[in-house]
Amino acid sequence: MSPQTILDHAPVKTFDPADFNQYVMNTYGRFPVAIARGEGCRLWDTEGKSYLDFVAGIATCTLGHAHPALIDATSEQIKKLHHISNLYYIPEQGELAKWLVEHSCADKVFFCNSGAEANEAAIKLVRKYAHTVSDFLEQPVILSAKSSFHGRTLATITATGQPKYQKHFNPLPDGFAYVPYNDIQALKEAIADIDEGNRRVAAVMLEPLQGEGGVRPGDVAYFQAVRQVCDENEILLVLDEVQVGVGRTGKYWGYENLGIEPDIFTSAKGLAGGIPIGAMLCKDSCAVFNPGEHASTFGGNPFSCAAALAVVNTLETENLLDNANARGQQLRLALETLAQKYPYFVEARGWGLINGMEIKADVDLTSIQVVKAAMENGLLIAPAGPKVLRFVPPLIVSEVEISEAIALLDKTLAGITVK
Repeated sequence: MSPQTILDHAPVKTFDPADFNQYVMNTYGRFPVAIARGEGCRLWDTEGKSYLDFVAGIATCTLGHAHPALIDATSEQIKKLHHISNLYYIPEQGELAKWLVEHSCADKVFFCNSGAEANEAAIKLVRKYAHTVSDFLEQPVILSAKSSFHGRTLATITATGQPKYQKHFNPLPDGFAYVPYNDIQALKEAIADIDEGNRRVAAVMLEPLQGEGGVRPGDVAYFQAVRQVCDENEILLVLDEVQVGVGRTGKYWGYENLGIEPDIFTSAKGLAGGIPIGAMLCKDSCAVFNPGEHASTFGGNPFSCAAALAVVNTLETENLLDNANARGQQLRLALETLAQKYPYFVEARGWGLINGMEIKADVDLTSIQVVKAAMENGLLIAPAGPKVLRFVPPLIVSEVEISEAIALLDKTLAGITVK
């Protein structure tokens, strides 16, 4: 009996939200659904209801649910070795690092457990570089974009250009400033304003496409100008690829859509298909960490690396980049048609299989309302801010499943009354 068949026949325990809430800290605005199992692009809740999953663990389940490659890799790895720490060489970690370097502009990789940790590592690397290579920088500043999202640690919420994530967590770390996204003049002016006395811009940290900020793709001309400005001013360019990397945009990395190369970039969500892992990648020129300066107990352990290797190898063997491009184009065109059919939408936009549809600002309708209504109809989508719907299905999604999702969304929107 296969692992999935076992799941199909396993009894589902009665789920009590009140019992859950008694013991789990209330840090999430959860939807009233308890998921029991999944297969491919579908999920089933504890009541047996089926959902078409266009959230994918928030752009994380690259291969969907219960993919044979991931099952086989993790099952075999857990039988022989799952964790030893980085006191010793880990062959699986070295193999994964080699794949990442050979499929990107990076030369070196540091492994951790999440996107926030990867961005923390990037921030620390920038500061070490500023103090040692650019030794005139006494107070290095990292410029990030307004409406960005870089994580939930103190440093990464400070790098995040959204005050709502910073509220009540003062004092925040020094050394961050914010500029509008896709605005090169604002970036140049900020660099000129900051570069005085002991303060100087050490790095620019951007998402190639802003995810939580409303699924807003970077402008090619803007990013190429940013790269030029960074080169001219000895500033490092850091790209947060946590949500858009590992094939999500139809290319291995989001920066490939922009025609540039970063000095440092980060990855996490889709890298191991739902098994926790993070990576901070950089060029040799800024790989300045020495032993003891940064570390992670769990980072790059054999189990997580085996899962990640299964994901990246499957990207190639199943031609998932081609699928992400084809299905992404299908999805985007269909969303654009719905945006015209229901005129309370502004537009549909995105790259590959990360797409958004924006609701007009003056319309009395929120993304959460649409997400809840779609859930009732068996379609899982996610908000990306109060006015944007986010569509990030697994990269294995089929043409039929895209059509089914659009039909469910059409049904959902037809049932919504907008004032």
